[in-house]
Amino acid sequence: MIKLYYSISIPLLLFFFLTTETNAQGFVAVDDSPHDISYYRQSKITPPLVKVIYGRPQKDDSAVFGNIVPFDKLWRTGANEATEVKFYKDVQFGNTKIKAGTYVLVTIPGKNKWEVILNSQTDVWGSFQYNPTFNVAKITVPVKKAEELESFSISFCDDEEQLQMTLGWDDTRINIPLEFKKEQAIVKR
Repeated sequence: MIKLYYSISIPLLLFFFLTTETNAQGFVAVDDSPHDISYYRQSKITPPLVKVIYGRPQKDDSAVFGNIVPFDKLWRTGANEATEVKFYKDVQFGNTKIKAGTYVLVTIPGKNKWEVILNSQTDVWGSFQYNPTFNVAKITVPVKKAEELESFSISFCDDEEQLQMTLGWDDTRINIPLEFKKEQAIVKR
């Protein structure tokens, strides 16, 4: 009887120990579309003016716009959670003045132009909970063609004329104009 007890108990204990150990970690598999952060600063030593947190879906050898992302339909502008843009100071977004704060960025991609929308309903999954009553700004921007990008990307381009947030994936680029009030330099004597 004791031999039978040990022969059943030891494998049973090992099974419970191993399954408990595996589940105790609680980690899920690595996401196919990891999140990234893009900052805009006027220089490496100045505080940020804009921070964007977004999911980076991959192209995987398919045409993206008009295929993976349909034309003329609301898109979460990335993957997974909604893309969030934090403005650290008031900003001119196209022709609309936007207060400093965090907003969701959604788009409606078209073949030749995109609608770009800032919405104040944050902490949402994708665009499934999108409610247009929370829109704070909407602009239309032209599509440009460029070299192919495998991953959806957001960056900033600050030439002497204008700051632009650039969205790119596959061979498509759009530029979103942003303008911050110029700070006067204070010189003490």
